[in-house]
Amino acid sequence: MTTSPRHGLARVLSKQGLCSRSEAARWIAAGRVAVDGRVVRDPEFPIASAPRARPRIAVDGRDIDQAARLYLMLNKPRGLVTSARDERGRDTVYRCFDGALWQGAPLPWLAPVGRLDQASEGLLLFCNDPEWAARITDPEHGPDKTYHVQIDTIPDDETLAALVAGVIEEGVALSAKSARLLRSGEKNAWLEIVLDEGRNRQIRRLLAAFDIGVLRLLRVAIGELVLGELGKGQWRMLGASEIAQLSR
Repeated sequence: MTTSPRHGLARVLSKQGLCSRSEAARWIAAGRVAVDGRVVRDPEFPIASAPRARPRIAVDGRDIDQAARLYLMLNKPRGLVTSARDERGRDTVYRCFDGALWQGAPLPWLAPVGRLDQASEGLLLFCNDPEWAARITDPEHGPDKTYHVQIDTIPDDETLAALVAGVIEEGVALSAKSARLLRSGEKNAWLEIVLDEGRNRQIRRLLAAFDIGVLRLLRVAIGELVLGELGKGQWRMLGASEIAQLSR
């Protein structure tokens, strides 16, 4: 007889996209979570991970499987950390949602889909659908990400070709799917760099390998979804066609 794997209740709530694991633990401790009609206050209470074997779980009396799925895009400002909380007290991307409402109610918990580092800006997705998020961030099948990058030099064609050819940095292969010059001034230039996979600080590390410094880094598109005219710090919900297209 095969037994379904079990996970702690807080982890199950987090994996459902309802909240972070730490927030789930607070909900549970506050008596807001019931399993098969009985309030459970132990965040590590074992729950079968398989949906068919899982008991009925409710938060504030509402079945977690009935939670509406939401998907949105944010124009992340520079200087914000892509995290729910920061141990160093820095402002996070959630500052952009302060007081935000959707259909007259506060926004539910939405997790970032991938990341942009503190110094980077531009298109950042959020959702409460972990399976959809996993498809977007999949390194083999996820959509390409397009960036506009201001650098501290004027690159020649050989340098642009080298960015695509890539380098090995500390045992990790770093490369761009494409790199082209958008415009240049006397001392710096803007590049368009497309990545088909996302490693931590990939563009900054790749350019640093060629002694190129980054002045600004802006993500302008994920797949066919473009940042467009969305204002800095502003967000909007994705349409059904955009949601489907991104995960195709």
